[in-house]
Amino acid sequence: MNIREATADDWPHIWRFMQDIAAAGETFAWDRHVSEEWARTYWMHDLPGRTFVAVDTDGSILGTAESHPNLGGPGAHVANAGFMVAPEHGGRGVGRALAEHVVDQARADGYRAMQFNAVVETNTHAVKLWRSLGFEILTTVPEAFHHPEHGYVGLHIMYRRL
Repeated sequence: MNIREATADDWPHIWRFMQDIAAAGETFAWDRHVSEEWARTYWMHDLPGRTFVAVDTDGSILGTAESHPNLGGPGAHVANAGFMVAPEHGGRGVGRALAEHVVDQARADGYRAMQFNAVVETNTHAVKLWRSLGFEILTTVPEAFHHPEHGYVGLHIMYRRL
């Protein structure tokens, strides 16, 4: 697996699994019928934001990640990031590889910390991964996410210094 900066040519491959993940409504606080235009604008960044893809040896895109300043101005030293792994490639270490790459790149870019604003508490695989990488749950906003199966569940705000 190789992780590299995403290009415009990668977008159609990212969108194929991104729209299904959004439509499932289990892990992202996005409109379940998100438009491709909105998703591309949100995900595909210019600097200081970045977008990455994890690519298999055959060139298949396994997953993607994006990072950007969490806030502007005096809050721009804290990064934020999002991650999506194509469901058929889950459980192969793609999420961990992307996460380690994003954290390392954020540190190299001069960010002092990283914050996740909305980790769905029922997304136990993500919570376990982030905790194993040194993120802590600062708080949980009760019933802030309407999960299609579990109903109203909390959203964790997670943080780690870089």
